[in-house]
Amino acid sequence: MLRFLCKLRESEIIEPLIPSIKACLIHRHSYVRKNAALAVYHIHKYFGSSLIPDGAELMGRFISAETELGSRRNAFLMLFNEAEELAIEFLRENAESLENFGDGFALLVLELTRKVCRREPIQKSRFVRFLFQLIISPSAAVSYEAAWTLASLSSAPTAIRAAASTYTALLWTQSDNNVKLIVLERLAEMKERHMRVLSEVLMDMLRALSSPNVEICKRTLEIALDLVSPRNIEEVIQVFKREVIRTRECDMENKSKYRTMLIKSIHKCAIKFPDIAGSVVHNLMDFLGADGANDVIIFVRSIIQQYPSLRVEIVERLLVSFRDIVASSVLATALWILGEYIESAELLENGFEHILANVGEWSTVLKVARGEWIDTFSQSNVTIGSKPVVLPDGTYATQILPSDNTPKGDTATASLQSLISAGDIFLGTVAAGALAKLACKTVETHGPYARISKKHQSSALVVCCYIAQLAGRSSKSDSLSEVLQMTNTASADSLERLGVFANLLLNPTEPALHDAFLVDSKLSFSHYLEHAQSEKVSCSDTSEVQAHAQADDLISWRQLRPSAVTGVDLELCDERDLMRATGMSTANDTFGLCLSHVYQLSGFADPVYAEASVTVHDYDIVLDILIVNRTQSTLTNLAVELATMGDLKLVERPQSLTVGPLDHRSIRANIKVSSTETGHIFGTVVYEKSSTAEKAYINLNNIHLDIMDYIRPATCSDQVFRHMWSEFEWENKVAISTNIQSLHEFLEHIVASTNMCCLTPKSSLGGVSSFLAANLYAKSIFNEDALVNVSVEKKDDADGRLSGYI
Repeated sequence: MLRFLCKLRESEIIEPLIPSIKACLIHRHSYVRKNAALAVYHIHKYFGSSLIPDGAELMGRFISAETELGSRRNAFLMLFNEAEELAIEFLRENAESLENFGDGFALLVLELTRKVCRREPIQKSRFVRFLFQLIISPSAAVSYEAAWTLASLSSAPTAIRAAASTYTALLWTQSDNNVKLIVLERLAEMKERHMRVLSEVLMDMLRALSSPNVEICKRTLEIALDLVSPRNIEEVIQVFKREVIRTRECDMENKSKYRTMLIKSIHKCAIKFPDIAGSVVHNLMDFLGADGANDVIIFVRSIIQQYPSLRVEIVERLLVSFRDIVASSVLATALWILGEYIESAELLENGFEHILANVGEWSTVLKVARGEWIDTFSQSNVTIGSKPVVLPDGTYATQILPSDNTPKGDTATASLQSLISAGDIFLGTVAAGALAKLACKTVETHGPYARISKKHQSSALVVCCYIAQLAGRSSKSDSLSEVLQMTNTASADSLERLGVFANLLLNPTEPALHDAFLVDSKLSFSHYLEHAQSEKVSCSDTSEVQAHAQADDLISWRQLRPSAVTGVDLELCDERDLMRATGMSTANDTFGLCLSHVYQLSGFADPVYAEASVTVHDYDIVLDILIVNRTQSTLTNLAVELATMGDLKLVERPQSLTVGPLDHRSIRANIKVSSTETGHIFGTVVYEKSSTAEKAYINLNNIHLDIMDYIRPATCSDQVFRHMWSEFEWENKVAISTNIQSLHEFLEHIVASTNMCCLTPKSSLGGVSSFLAANLYAKSIFNEDALVNVSVEKKDDADGRLSGYI
């Protein structure tokens, strides 16, 4: 009955029951007292002091004598909303026992704190004690809200440090992944304004890496990388190395993805702090034979170019781990590193012999090089497979995938030898190129007539002939699969390169060949690293640019105002003062965006005019419908009946209304979205005239929900893009038909129309060309991936019109 009275708005019914309601405040059952306090609150809220003039004093006496948590919470709710000073006085008198009043009461205290302090900032000192008491509450909800309140009301280092410590404690004490993600978002917001204070709790934050959820680890690493400083870099790297080792020992789900994220994080730290590069590169090289080896070798390649002092150590370690490498792409990069960065005489001999031993048995290599064909394919324990891959420019190619069937205990055959014998001509060409470079360096070191120089030159020439024989005769072998035979045409480039290597070995002192082969390669890679670094810097600078305030904008200084000033012009908290002074406001021009999503549902001549504002927010679509009665009669039981088409579900149907003459009302309807598809919303307006009670219907225009409302631009690496493209089951190829004659203008038009992000760097799209290929990427609100490749050509024989496919 008491709960029913909370919903009544008829004073004639409630007034006779007031004595009974007051009597329930001293009832022996706590459930009755709790609901009686709630009834007093609602009566006082809606009817003021007309029915219960002494409501505030009554609740003040009640809360002082009450011991039950729910009853005390409801009484404080009444004081919080109707008698604020009494609520603050009660808090001051009971400050010592505040933690014993329950979570619901504590959350009300925090809400009161935010309300008072934002209205009157000078009152902050009265609530600081309560905030520091609640921030150490055993309840996760209370401590989280207290930390958020403290950080929003004060920018003092002590307050930010306490809030950050509370957030990090919640990270590793709470088991709910959703809670951890919410806390990480709060830490990311704090990082933007209090990076120095937040770096003090970085090590506690990294304890969240123990979570088995990859998304939590990813978000933690993103925040941590911005907080790394010279003070904590050693400790952070130790944590990263420990986590990398853990991915090898544990059975963690998606451990290869997590290891890749760790390796990239270590790489970024090594670029930012060069002193730690030497301490991490050796640990990571233990993973050259495991999952994520490609990321490791790319990291090693960058480090060895950027830090010349580490080259000897890295090369020696790479020679030790070379036999453990099994992936073709990793072997190719490792061979390139050995060919480019081995310089000393001792390493030249060791490196050359090591590569030569891994290419194959010397007797077999000699026989094949002389033209004595041996069925190396049938002798090798490797089977040939293939799959289509997408190159960086969007074109297709067929990749040979040899799989080693050698028993795990048999390590006699090196991976390099097995892959070359299986028909990986490109890898063999890279090995021959590495040997040719080492042979030329040997000639430079020992002279052209030294015995070791002649030995290295002749051995490298034999390997070039060996690879050329494999490439030339593979098409004649019946034991090869059709896939390998189809890819033999790709060996033409390899044969041309082998010819260049042989020419270089026969003329090692030729200046043009020497410089192009031994100098330009390393120089080009150095330019590539500089270009990649400059692009990252420019991207970070662009993302950090905030909207600046105008030079003549008014700056409001709260410290210079008299304490008696009140009104709407007063800023609510120090944080907003700072944002207004620096122009770092995150508010966007949402008014224009709302106007673009307003749909007219009925005509101007209809008795009832209706229009709807559509707001798409993640999985929800909110319809704010404006209803205008254009007649001189009162319309009763007016209802908007909506229906949906597609994967849309109407969650809340609008209620019936009574609209007076020339009056207007607003109705809200909620719709859930379950997939990224185009949908339609349609319906009718049904109403009755009060004079005739005759029903009338007005059909509404359809609301078309475009799929682009669900698409958000996103970014990913080229490797991830190509992997997703090859894994997806289908694609849609669309021919181009446009009047646009500029390649770049057409690309910008596609990017703007599809709401996608262009992954192809601007530097790759520059210059004058009649062909353009670019990759676009976006994500839907349902975390679905959308991949687009644009391949456009401008033909002179077609009057300059563009042709191609998307």
